[in-house]
Amino acid sequence: MKKYLFSILFANIIVSCSVFNSERLSFTTVKIDNLLSEAISSRALTIEENKVWYAGNNGKYGYVTLDGTPSFSEVLKKEELKLEFRSIAQTSDAVFILTVANPALLYKIDKKTKEVSLVYQEVNEKVFYDSMQFLNDKEGFAIGDPTENCPSFIKTVDGGQTWQKVSCDNLPKFESGEAFFAASNTNLIVKQKRMFMVSGGKKSRVLVSEDKGQSWKVYDTPLVQGEAMTGAFCADFYNENVGIIAGGNYQKPEQNFQNKAITKDGGKTWQLVSENEGFGYVSCVQFVPGTQGKSIVEVGANGLFYSNNLGKNWKQLLPDKDFLTLRFIDGKAAVATGKNRIVKLTFE
Repeated sequence: MKKYLFSILFANIIVSCSVFNSERLSFTTVKIDNLLSEAISSRALTIEENKVWYAGNNGKYGYVTLDGTPSFSEVLKKEELKLEFRSIAQTSDAVFILTVANPALLYKIDKKTKEVSLVYQEVNEKVFYDSMQFLNDKEGFAIGDPTENCPSFIKTVDGGQTWQKVSCDNLPKFESGEAFFAASNTNLIVKQKRMFMVSGGKKSRVLVSEDKGQSWKVYDTPLVQGEAMTGAFCADFYNENVGIIAGGNYQKPEQNFQNKAITKDGGKTWQLVSENEGFGYVSCVQFVPGTQGKSIVEVGANGLFYSNNLGKNWKQLLPDKDFLTLRFIDGKAAVATGKNRIVKLTFE
């Protein structure tokens, strides 16, 4: 009898925990709090405690705060160039923003003094940088479309003071029409020992490095590809093994097949999920922190969608089509930006 009662008690505990976890992971609504309303197109943001740093078109950059304390905004100008920033990353003492198109200009912004310095410049009619990440306070990386027959890949080992472009001799070759998309600063993902680059266009693949970019392995994806605006536009990894890639056909935003896939083995193999269901073209996808990789949120041409079963099913939580990228603050709140606004999203 004691064993029987203990078994019942133990089973009730397990059921209670399961119900709690299920409820915790199941969002049904989203509250929107406006942080910034301004004429800006932004695809780049990074969160530093109470501050949300952003960068966008027309040379605009700055930060908004989550608690209502004063924000900061500025405009970078260089000659007659129209600067557009789509990549942003940070160390403990600086924020880095990188332009797309020719010339590529990478700026370092001191968090304390707000002093701005140009730390890398590249002139090439084909140059186009898409994503940037730091592994730690010393090592950072940025990737871009090919100027030769391989992806552009620059790195720093001194905290962003200097950057060097890696030779194509040490990088995998890109196929004709293969490139990256500067959709949401998520083509490059760094997770512990592994680094992932996701490509699209006429070929959509995942490039994986386990030695900080010194060597690479390349894996095909099952996403739609073969045209200039198809393939993987964004990615996220919950850990070194579990990840998601998404995108689709930019010119057919309602097309919701071959546009989202999951890996559980660090990018080696990919399985399509929710074929002909859920969203179509997507610009950003992110795992919800603290959910064991089960919960995912995306923003794109069909609004904001949410899954709590690793992408098998999706539910639209917002119809807004103006969000281009988002990052989570914690397991229930995120910041999103896109066309003319930055907002805090609270999931309930």
